[in-house]
Amino acid sequence: QVQLVESGGGLVQAGGSLRLSCAASGRTFSSYAMGWFRQAPGKEREFVAAITWSGGNTYSADSVKGRFTISRDNAKNTVYLQMNSLKPEDTAVYYCAAARTSGNWRIPVTYDYWGQGTQVTVSS
Repeated sequence: QVQLVESGGGLVQAGGSLRLSCAASGRTFSSYAMGWFRQAPGKEREFVAAITWSGGNTYSADSVKGRFTISRDNAKNTVYLQMNSLKPEDTAVYYCAAARTSGNWRIPVTYDYWGQGTQVTVSS
């Protein structure tokens, strides 16, 4: 069992930056691939970025490439999402998720555990 707690969300102006953190409980954090998803009101949950167990491979949605960076620190049981050049369309609740086995990182069903989410609001 893994518990995930996101933090770092908030209100920022367009063009600004935020760094989201997701802290995981347990001693087996490095056994999980991690992902970030987001969900805006009235929309489906969508993939943002993912990182494999050792951090050797990362994946990101086309809409955030060049602006968002996912990273992890296995010693701190934490995964991060650095978000730069934020746009109003990035406004959403952001969720981190953990996957025990490999799969399609871009779909929610690949992931076994989810955090409660953190709100990111980008004003124009």
